[in-house]
Amino acid sequence: MIESYIPTSSFSWVDFADEDRQKMLNVIQLFREQDTRDELGVGSVRDAFADYFLPGTSTIQTRAKYMLFVPWIYLELERQRVRSPEIAAKARNKEIQLIYVLLKSSDTAGVIGKDAKGKLQRLPSSIYWTGLASWGIRLFGGSQDQYHRHLDGYYRTLKRNEVYSSELELSGRHIPPNWHRGIPQPPARMMEEASLQLTKEEAQYLQEQIIFHHPKSLLAKLVSLDQHHSVDFLWDHPAVHLLTEGLRRDLLHARNFSEAIHGAALLYNLMLAEAIKSDDLIAKYEEQLRSWRKKIEKRWNDFVGWHANISAFWHLDAFKQARIAKATMTFVNEWLNCVFRATDVGKIPENAYVQALIRNREYQLKGNRARLGNPAALKQWSGASGHIQLNYRWGNVSVIVADILDGMGRVRNNAQPE
Repeated sequence: MIESYIPTSSFSWVDFADEDRQKMLNVIQLFREQDTRDELGVGSVRDAFADYFLPGTSTIQTRAKYMLFVPWIYLELERQRVRSPEIAAKARNKEIQLIYVLLKSSDTAGVIGKDAKGKLQRLPSSIYWTGLASWGIRLFGGSQDQYHRHLDGYYRTLKRNEVYSSELELSGRHIPPNWHRGIPQPPARMMEEASLQLTKEEAQYLQEQIIFHHPKSLLAKLVSLDQHHSVDFLWDHPAVHLLTEGLRRDLLHARNFSEAIHGAALLYNLMLAEAIKSDDLIAKYEEQLRSWRKKIEKRWNDFVGWHANISAFWHLDAFKQARIAKATMTFVNEWLNCVFRATDVGKIPENAYVQALIRNREYQLKGNRARLGNPAALKQWSGASGHIQLNYRWGNVSVIVADILDGMGRVRNNAQPE
């Protein structure tokens, strides 16, 4: 039992201008590198919500146009009947070539491989492979490597029938394509000049794919709006009132979890700061914990009501396909008990039991590599580890949504909600 109970960093979309888009992506990259690590093992909960609200997305996607560049490249290689042993190298060459083409355009924000260029390790095709299937653009059901190995057999099947897909449909001998037939045609000179900006046809296609394959998702609602709104968190979006009752309920659960668990992340960083005896970092995290306490106290009654029925949280639709370890649930429940049974939330950071909870959780996840128990590991701490409040990929996905709405000529609204 618990013996005594005990501002977030964020950003907004400023404009659709290339310079501002680049600034936004730079901030996202900075957060990804320094502050979004899953230090306390709640990533399975975070990702379950992100997949549920914003399906087909990931934290390393940058721009919507890659959802078209990747199939365009592979469709051209299929047309050339590039063999299975050669397809990976040929596709890589095309993707690397595309980097240089895009860097010549007026909009280079979010170009994957902008710095690495020919040394790029993780290609756009790998980054977007899962999302392409989720949005119904990739029809082949296997991994990228399986797709490469499948192509020789696919070509043989086409050759045996001696007819193309449209004729096969008429003859009743249909060969399932690897890619959706409705993909817009690529630019005539894509490998000489290309842009990350979507045409209206391209934007409408992506919108339709999202709505068709994920009609009940928050993402489908966002790409259907007349305006792109600038907000730091999904629950601040003006379109929330347009959502179904169930989706609004789930979004409230996500908000409560994000705000509540943020305190654990801040306390972890404070404990690290105290371990290295850094007065500046101690002051920084003490101040952020005070801001967190004010946020919790401002919605105290809502949180207490939510916590009283926390079992409903673990039975949300968002978690039906997720693999959330029992140890993760135990840690979250214990942290929530510490917070919402507290007589003074401000004293949580000083509570020995709560500190032990954080320390034990890190050890449970990392063993002897845990910073709080390993001086050598502690020396590698950068001063910030996973202390940014969870936003469920919204920072990245807001760029992709903006791309789609911009391509459709929708109104741009950058005002924060009141």
